[in-house]
Amino acid sequence: MANFTMADVKKLREATGSGMMDVKKALEAADGDYDTALEALRIKGAKDVGKRAERTTAQGLIAQSGNTILELLCETDFVAKNGAFIELAQTLVERADEVRPADGAAFEQAELNGTTVAQVIADESVKLGEKIALGRVGSLEGDVSVYMHRKAADLPPAVGILVSYTGDAEAARQAGMQAAAMRPKYLTSDEVPADIIETEKRVALETAKEEGKPERAWDKIVEGKVNAYFRDFVLLDQTSVLDNKKTVRQVLAEAGTEVTGFIRFEVGQE
Repeated sequence: MANFTMADVKKLREATGSGMMDVKKALEAADGDYDTALEALRIKGAKDVGKRAERTTAQGLIAQSGNTILELLCETDFVAKNGAFIELAQTLVERADEVRPADGAAFEQAELNGTTVAQVIADESVKLGEKIALGRVGSLEGDVSVYMHRKAADLPPAVGILVSYTGDAEAARQAGMQAAAMRPKYLTSDEVPADIIETEKRVALETAKEEGKPERAWDKIVEGKVNAYFRDFVLLDQTSVLDNKKTVRQVLAEAGTEVTGFIRFEVGQE
């Protein structure tokens, strides 16, 4: 029988993040030699990462630091609530707030702990035994308010909202809660791409024709369709969840607050 102790097993598990049985097998195969077992587990872990390359990362969390939020993805909610995964996400978002990358792809090439962000993530993937992927990264300038939402009490935040503003912090936070619940895509109607508006107009017009609506009503129907889109997907035009007789714009104005930007990340959702 190989000569190793439970202290050796514990040390090797902490170094590699491997399971108990994998560690014991590696030590037995290495006749109790720690360094040989460590190398074998690292090789096994690297191979497993390759096998995991095509797996789906539909779980994960949203982390925040300063003026930045970040999405880190994994395969299961078991890993999403793992302390090492949560710590990795916080380390990454703190670094992202320092470098303010253009996007996730750019951030992967940023320096972290003497290597790259991409390599740090790959190393943690080996330890945790799951595919881990960097999702989106976003930052805002100026004063920001943050709202983080957990979908379950035992899981980390799966929705994160960052709001830049001038005025009242609580009013800005309430706007963030609105964005979390109502999923707006744009801050103002001016940000809605022209091709999307044209599509809404075309659908409204063709629908009106199919339904036999009189031609004199077409313009008003099309206008109504576009305005309905704005109410659904433009934050400032949405009906406030605080007062359904007012828009978010009106509620913010009454609080002497202007929202100048927002970022909404939800795990696994574009």
